[in-house]
Amino acid sequence: MPPAAPLPDLDLERAVDVARQAAEAAGAAALRYWRTDLHIERKPDRSPVTAADRAAEAAALAIVEDAFPAYGILSEESAPRRPDAPARWIVDPLDGTRGFSRGAPFWGPAIALEHAGAIVAGAIALPALGEVYWAGRGLGAYRDGTRLQVSAVDDLAEASLSLGELSCLLAPPHGPAVQDLARTVSSARAHGDLYACTLVLNGHADLWLEAGVKIWDIAPLQILIEEAGGRFTDFAGVPTVASGHAVGSNGRLHAATLAQLRAPAPG
Repeated sequence: MPPAAPLPDLDLERAVDVARQAAEAAGAAALRYWRTDLHIERKPDRSPVTAADRAAEAAALAIVEDAFPAYGILSEESAPRRPDAPARWIVDPLDGTRGFSRGAPFWGPAIALEHAGAIVAGAIALPALGEVYWAGRGLGAYRDGTRLQVSAVDDLAEASLSLGELSCLLAPPHGPAVQDLARTVSSARAHGDLYACTLVLNGHADLWLEAGVKIWDIAPLQILIEEAGGRFTDFAGVPTVASGHAVGSNGRLHAATLAQLRAPAPG
């Protein structure tokens, strides 16, 4: 994708650095609770929340508010702040709480900066795996300082597909098309949470699908995939993080994937 126009009122390099710092701080805060005896509470939507989520959120928000005090904040575990600001931080302090609470390693914070309606910077961390990812519009995407580049696979029949939450991906209306896609590719695996997307970022998979999510679950993944040379849209082909579903690819396979997802169910 061509580089975006400069943002005259935003220090983008600083924003990327702040996103990375916030992800690292949130990850470190949550890691102290990992594989300990945690009390799990239930929010009104029945999703789990723990002391680790709250500690991670406090750590992330302290960093972004100190660096950009006039910006808005949309965070999973607290009320929105400064919703009328022209830019906002979108924060999931601990994506994958269910897996985290069971001792699985595929969880972490997700931090994104939305400016004038577009995601321009973002970072995620997988603390149990010791990995941190960050990206900025026109600045590239990195894992622990190594620049990321998506794969060059251009045939769906040879592709590896990484899947998010299966209960949502296999539900109507997309379930039959997702199943057909999984049968078309050479390999399909469902790791879920942030880790599923990092397989595309690292070139270990060529496609990633997610559904049934909130904006904070996937906000930084758009900029990470695009800056690694890939393409990010929802299932309708719109480049947005607000639809609740997402397709991330190496770009070469994106059109064919969207065509298959839009195909009518047989019978």
